[in-house]
Amino acid sequence: MPHESTEVVVVGAGQSGLAMSEHLTNAGIPHLVLEKNTIAHCWRNVRWDSLVTNGPVWHDRFPTREFTSVGPDEFATKDQVADYLEAFAQQIHAPVRERVEVTRVAKREHERGFRVETTDGTIDANFVVAATGPFQQPVIPPIVPQSDHILQLHSNQYRNSEQLPPGPVLVVGAGSSGVQIAAELNAAGRDTYLAVGPHDRPPRRYRDHDFVYWLGVLGKWEMATPAVGAEHVTIAVSGAAGGHTVDFRQLAYDGITLLGRAESCAGSVMRFANDLARNIRNGDANYLSLLDEADAYIAENGLDFPEEPSAREILPDPDCVTHPILELDLDKVGISTIIWATGFRVDYSWLPARAVDAQGRPLQQRGVSVEPGIYFVGLPWQSRRGSSFIWGCWHDAKYIADQITIQRGYANYRPALHKLASV
Repeated sequence: MPHESTEVVVVGAGQSGLAMSEHLTNAGIPHLVLEKNTIAHCWRNVRWDSLVTNGPVWHDRFPTREFTSVGPDEFATKDQVADYLEAFAQQIHAPVRERVEVTRVAKREHERGFRVETTDGTIDANFVVAATGPFQQPVIPPIVPQSDHILQLHSNQYRNSEQLPPGPVLVVGAGSSGVQIAAELNAAGRDTYLAVGPHDRPPRRYRDHDFVYWLGVLGKWEMATPAVGAEHVTIAVSGAAGGHTVDFRQLAYDGITLLGRAESCAGSVMRFANDLARNIRNGDANYLSLLDEADAYIAENGLDFPEEPSAREILPDPDCVTHPILELDLDKVGISTIIWATGFRVDYSWLPARAVDAQGRPLQQRGVSVEPGIYFVGLPWQSRRGSSFIWGCWHDAKYIADQITIQRGYANYRPALHKLASV
């Protein structure tokens, strides 16, 4: 198989890898981008059919390219995002090699750099950037035993309601994915149950401005770490149907049965924590606090934004909140499908062992690995709250390109030889 050399190998041609390629090109650094599938594969082929972005495209894009197929205040479909990323790759002339999987990265013995083993040969590179993103291995908690009569699948395997067998559906996880899937199933006429854990619940729009605007002007996108105790709190926000504020009480009035956090299962009986009302109240507090901060910002800056008193109206608790279901007999209610919207774990088993901890998580600071020459882009909270978004990973990639430039300068330095002047 062929062997070659380059300065930087970028692994992954999604939004993070393409952002990295643009900055490396601008810095004049030779590189290759290796993608085991195709550009924007996850957006086009892994997401469910009706998925749209959580942010309007005026905000959730690369600074150097606008969306041309959708209005600035609209939410792009998954295929529009895939088209956008493919067009961006062409715009920057990204040196992407598709259908080339990286199987191992090893430190070269007694030499600078790494040997990158792939399904299409080996490449020697002085630097390697892992841009495979956070959505690598779907996580399904081992709560419900596998059975022939209940289909269990992760949210990344869901496409539409027609793929599921007839019968009620339980969706576990009430972040953006779980909420949108549950609402879609309910609208399709399915009896739907939704397990709701701790969450933040920002307004979709408030006083004529999207929540991405409010997080921006209030400095919340720049938060370096999540609040203490909120490391695993999801964000319940939706761009579906033109974008709307997620209201769990309204979902219940629309016909979805809300449950607390899924805890265990014995036989066919699934148990849920008695935390549904608390989770919803905490989501309300998060929602109302953002409204308060927005109002204060408007007043302090003398802005003429329209009043919106209706935003503070809270529906009464539905019966499933005041009288929560703590045990659900899956067989008795006829649950045919469980969809686990429970997130992902990373897989960096192909990187040098020193680059990850005992759980396989990257050892890094702002994307700079403890293993010199290894870098990461696209990690949640890599440098700020916005790091997982298209625009956020672009800024993180710029920082990594700068770090590579600095290290190249050190590597190319040669001390000047001075001769002592004779007396």
